[in-house]
Amino acid sequence: MNAEEKRLEDSRAKLALWKKWGTYVSERAWGTVREDYSADGSAWEYLPFEESHLKTYRWNEDGLAGFCDRQQRICFSLALWNEHDPILKERLFGLNGNQGNHGEDVKEYYFYLDATPTQSYAKFLYKYPQAAFPYEQLLAESRRRGKTDAEFELLDTGIFDENRYFDVFVEYAKLTAEDIFIKITATNRALESAPLHILPTVWFRNTWSWDTVQPKPRLEKFVDNDDTTNNFAAVKLDFELGEYFLHCYSAPSLLFCENETNLQKLYSAENKSKYAKDGINDFIVNNHADAVNPDNFGTKAAAHYEYELGAGASQTIYLRFCKNAMIELEKRAFVKYAEKLFAQRAREADVFYAEIIPENLSDDAQSVMRQAFAGMIWSKQFYHYNVNVWLDGDPAQPAPPAARKHGRNKEWRHLNNADVISMPDKWEYPWYAAWDLAFHCIPLALIDSTFAKYQLILLLREWYMHPNGQLPAYEWAFSDVNPPVHAWAALRVFQIEQKRRGTGDYIFLEKVFHKLLLNFTWWVNRKDPEENNVFAGGFLGLDNIGVFDRSKELPGGGDLEQSDGTSWMAMYCLNMMAIALELAQQNKAYEDVATKFFEHFIYIADAMNNIGSDDIQLWNTEDGFFYDVLHLQNGEQMQLKVRSMVGLIPLFAVETIDDEKLEKLPDFRRRVEWFLTHRPDLTDDISCLQTPGQFGRRLLAIPSKEKLTRILRLMLDESEFLSDYGVRSVSRFHKDNPYILQMDGAENRVDYDPAESRTGMFGGNSNWRGPIWFPVNYLLIEALQKFDYYYGTDFTIEFPTGSGEQLTLWEVSQELSRRLTNIFLRNINDKRAVYSGIEKFQIDEHWRDYILFNEYFHGDSGAGLGANHQTGWTGLVAKLLQQMGEYGMEV
Repeated sequence: MNAEEKRLEDSRAKLALWKKWGTYVSERAWGTVREDYSADGSAWEYLPFEESHLKTYRWNEDGLAGFCDRQQRICFSLALWNEHDPILKERLFGLNGNQGNHGEDVKEYYFYLDATPTQSYAKFLYKYPQAAFPYEQLLAESRRRGKTDAEFELLDTGIFDENRYFDVFVEYAKLTAEDIFIKITATNRALESAPLHILPTVWFRNTWSWDTVQPKPRLEKFVDNDDTTNNFAAVKLDFELGEYFLHCYSAPSLLFCENETNLQKLYSAENKSKYAKDGINDFIVNNHADAVNPDNFGTKAAAHYEYELGAGASQTIYLRFCKNAMIELEKRAFVKYAEKLFAQRAREADVFYAEIIPENLSDDAQSVMRQAFAGMIWSKQFYHYNVNVWLDGDPAQPAPPAARKHGRNKEWRHLNNADVISMPDKWEYPWYAAWDLAFHCIPLALIDSTFAKYQLILLLREWYMHPNGQLPAYEWAFSDVNPPVHAWAALRVFQIEQKRRGTGDYIFLEKVFHKLLLNFTWWVNRKDPEENNVFAGGFLGLDNIGVFDRSKELPGGGDLEQSDGTSWMAMYCLNMMAIALELAQQNKAYEDVATKFFEHFIYIADAMNNIGSDDIQLWNTEDGFFYDVLHLQNGEQMQLKVRSMVGLIPLFAVETIDDEKLEKLPDFRRRVEWFLTHRPDLTDDISCLQTPGQFGRRLLAIPSKEKLTRILRLMLDESEFLSDYGVRSVSRFHKDNPYILQMDGAENRVDYDPAESRTGMFGGNSNWRGPIWFPVNYLLIEALQKFDYYYGTDFTIEFPTGSGEQLTLWEVSQELSRRLTNIFLRNINDKRAVYSGIEKFQIDEHWRDYILFNEYFHGDSGAGLGANHQTGWTGLVAKLLQQMGEYGMEV
């Protein structure tokens, strides 16, 4: 057991709280639902960026490269000033959903370079321009551009020309669970000297302004009368859990204010304190000497380091956050000791990842995989939201508008979240999403299966899951519906941990299974309105993939029978059956419930070919593809012939069972055989355990072998779904053949849009009409591998379609993995597709090896699109690389 594994084990056993402190600070708290106390739910406008340095947050804090405890009572982050910006650079800037021409959009460059699961070591890079940050230019140009225009990025402003910027690296190294060393290194990349102010900042999250009985903590300057080195300044933090100290090497000046709203600037009202939240900003930027507390106490403090950095020069700052005042001996050898610790923790991180990242991967692939893991760890965030309190208001604050009680999330009063959660993107999506989280847990299980299991259990807790069994979708609308992938993720995490540790956590699997029974029942009762085993879950996380917004009332008041919704439920049945069969090996009682899910799958799979008694099919025999079916009020029915991911999702509903396992579960086997014998009417066109495959294995799947072949011919056609970088979400066929539906005097259409969205549906900040998305591509790869496990070499398919080259389904899965990973890896021209067209990222030595993991990718070029730090589900690239290395693929 290496050093990091030992820390993880001690954390699991609660011998040491190695995860008590971490990079759990959000990168954006302004413009979120939680901070919105408006009557009309205009979250983006209620607390905009322009007020973020003036107004105290109610629920979460944000910061640059931030660090906090897991209840976010104490926060630490970095602030910078280049003597040109109008405000301190305390947080990352971006555009809200109404300002960006493709929705919310961060306009900064920052990178998660490294991290261990306990964050015993973590490293972050921020690129800080030396000229005034172009806030107004970014806003004005983005407003000028439309949906068909590219986004206007920070590089486009020219602010990084001639390398006039600072690389600012922030590193954390834990000596013990509550003794954290901090290293900040700034390097001037320009050919001329430039000024830089560095302000490491520590503060208390404001809890006292909302509750009349909550005590107010205090931080103050600590004077050590026994210190003879004169090399330190220190901040002492006092609150109900005890004392902490921030020791700052090189004796910077200390500045104090309060984490309190500046009422005077915002509302022309009297401030509660003379030294408001922006006091340090006013002191540094506006030279207001009276903006900070001369008595050196408050609830927010910063150490002020001021430099003139020469061309190419670097400056390093060292700090230490711990529970004790440093003794004289520690102070005298501080820098030497700090450097030794950082070097040791970095080496331990190397050793830890050397046992996870296959050594046969190229150096470039290993670097991508390591940065993907770093992004997963840096994207953990303390998430705080009590809906009941949010709706009714706080006792120490004015009552919010009464209209709020009938608005957003009113059905979720039970929801009370205050946990460290894996976020999709801590700037653009600083809130969890149910199906995103499930995908996050797959790569997380490779490095910290305990945390992955905790995340899956968390969303099933009574203060998360609705009493009716629904999982919360995301904070913008908890009642929206995400695909039911929780059972799949739980089983995969169980299997990954079992493979790595040699033993499976059956208690975890059983806990999850019992709660998912409630969620499954909710789906059956709420999303199958006609009780015909065909489901209509709404948008199902695929935002704008359809002809119209599937989560709203449809044109003509019609109903939609969804191919994807039904397939997700078929997949859910098979996942639950597989979990039950796994548990049945420990407890035979689970054979009964496994049978229930087997039968339910058969009913759903049959329904896709014959809805009710109407002989309506989601399968189109002529096209060899699955489509949604629209039912109009006049009784008319039509297939919506959009060639999209909706028609590929039926492939996800696949499971194999070894004959050996069936022999060990005689009750399950007997009931399955009885059902197949007595209900042949349901099984004539699906794969359902009758025919032994490779090594006697049995198959359950929606498509028969013939249908599978026809679907794959489309999916693997480069003029349809197959791109050089994965499988597109909409077929390229629709580039020249848009699908158009005329209804109620309006034209509804789907074109092939390989890049950013051209529709404002769902805020317009994501696009499922052509780009490549990692989560569904990953599920396609797993599905192909399951089909191959059954069919083996007896089943080959042309890849690509029309090439004449036949591959097994396993080989196809590996080729898709290669295409997806090639988004990030250098190609034969030494370029990365993710940075297609961005020269600085391709050739500059200080940019080219830093990887951004975007939300989705251009369907033709592989360029990164959408949120650019969504290492969440795009972090699946780490699992793909791990598997490719494990099976000896050249990467």
